[in-house]
Amino acid sequence: MSSAAILLAAAILLAPGPVAVRRLVGVEPVRAVQVRHRRTADPLATASALDVFAVCLAAGMSVAAAATATAPSAPKLLGAVLRRAADLLALGADPDTAWSRPAEAADGGEALARLARRSASSGSALAQGVAELAEQSRQDAGHAASAAAERASVLIAGPLGLCFLPAFICLGIVPVVAGLAGDVFSSGIL
Repeated sequence: MSSAAILLAAAILLAPGPVAVRRLVGVEPVRAVQVRHRRTADPLATASALDVFAVCLAAGMSVAAAATATAPSAPKLLGAVLRRAADLLALGADPDTAWSRPAEAADGGEALARLARRSASSGSALAQGVAELAEQSRQDAGHAASAAAERASVLIAGPLGLCFLPAFICLGIVPVVAGLAGDVFSSGIL
């Protein structure tokens, strides 16, 4: 056996384990339960709630009953808009008042309120408009996911390049330069 192989085997046997290295460095051991996931809202929850609302309307339910049925499964802000409108419509308020936009309307609530007010004033069917709004919400979620994936690919390219560049220089360029330098010095040109 060569001396390099013996030294490598001795280094492996005598090297401190990962626990000793962590104690020396002062790093806590990583546990699988320490991983915390960010809680993000489901980007398709608004679309599914709007689909439920559209199906309820297409099935012949009144707007107040459909909003009451949809509100528990809707995202928080959209559910609040639906509950408020359902309560006001059940009390006999006019649709413009029931669907008036609260200050915190989001998650498609503002667009739904605008669509419902327009439907009430023109007499057009609300179900088809809500279905189109759900499709638009799904498309927006798809575009947002594509944009996030493109951002991730750009952010990954930098560190990946920094990792491969030293390896390329050490394994690709240095041997070529060393070989050429050896030939140049042995030929007597310099």
